Order: sequence, then C-alpha cells, then structure tokens
Amino acid sequence: MQYLLDVNALLAAIWSNHPDHKKADAWLQGKQVVTCPLSELGFLRVSTNPRALKSDMQSARQLLEAFLNKHSARFLPADLPALKSKAQKSDQVTDQYLADLALNQGMKLATLDTGITHPTTELII
Repeated sequence: MQYLLDVNALLAAIWSNHPDHKKADAWLQGKQVVTCPLSELGFLRVSTNPRALKSDMQSARQLLEAFLNKHSARFLPADLPALKSKAQKSDQVTDQYLADLALNQGMKLATLDTGITHPTTELII
C-alpha cells in the first residue's frame, strides 16, 4: 500500500521538535510514501511561517528534500480537477482534495488529523 502524506504528517515526520515526531517516525517504518504539490507546499508554508516553525525557506527545502530522498518518496501530480473533489465546506477543501486524490490513485491518505472522515484515510497512531 502507498500512503499520500498529509501536510501534518510531513511536518511531524520531518521536524524532530514536533510533538508527534516520534509517532510519525515510527509509523513511517516500512511504508511506501507519496507526496504531491499540496502536501509539499503546505510543509514549506507552515515551516517558514513566523508564527509556526520559523524556519528559513532554504533550510525547510533542504529538510524536505532529505526526507523525500531518505524515504524514496514518490511524487504524485495533483491532477484531480478541483470540481471532482467532494468538499462540502471551506475548511474541508484541502483535506478532502488530498483524500480524493489518494482514493483516485488507489492509495491511503496518511494523517494525524482525527477530523478527516474520508474512507481512504489512515490515522497515524
């Protein structure tokens, strides 16, 4: 099984000071992981936000690249048209899109977000 990583899964897996780092790191062992433009861009956005992780862009990019190489992550183009995603309200748009993208490719969406109720979601525990 391949797992498309949600933004929160990438953040937890890469940042050793993240509260869920150990959990995400342990979950990753032996998994085939996938990223897409949304998950990678979300990682960079949160990592470099002055109210969040406060990293500079170059360091965040280097951390992401090292993670992708270490885990031989596959890159999945975000080629599902937005209107094919089934979000019902604004705060579901990104999560629903990622879950629908994963479903469309026969994958699971790996996340730490207990609020995503899509059948293809796998909660990292």
